[in-house]
Amino acid sequence: MSMVPGGEFSPMIHVNLASTAGGYTVGNVAFFHYILRLAEFDMTLNGDDREALAVLAAVPHAFESEDEYGQLSGRGWRIIPARSEVDWPVLEATPQRLRSAFERARKILWMRAAEFRISAQEMASIEDELEAVDGVILRAEVAGVPVSVSYSA
Repeated sequence: MSMVPGGEFSPMIHVNLASTAGGYTVGNVAFFHYILRLAEFDMTLNGDDREALAVLAAVPHAFESEDEYGQLSGRGWRIIPARSEVDWPVLEATPQRLRSAFERARKILWMRAAEFRISAQEMASIEDELEAVDGVILRAEVAGVPVSVSYSA
């Protein structure tokens, strides 16, 4: 269990990125809370930042039902529902759209790190994960294929 914003405890979260060009699993809870769920923090954002964070916030839980989806698509991304009981929903995005969303989240996080009370250790681990994620995105971009993202607890 680990501490999350607001003082709550959370189980281990796994964020899965995959494409036909490769994949990666992030097992860092801080990455989930401070990158994928950054839009949940109370802050004023410009339109582009808000749109970027909405992409990341749309990443579905692997075991969500279709009734639990929020927004189903946007510029450069869409939610693909599970096709069977052995499948799960994923966010599918162009590599460029996903890279832009992660870069904006990183920028916002660095600008507000003190406000969010994120530790230096958490920040360093998030940076390491963002570098690994960027490698997956780069390989997908070179191959010309989309990237799928989901998470599970």
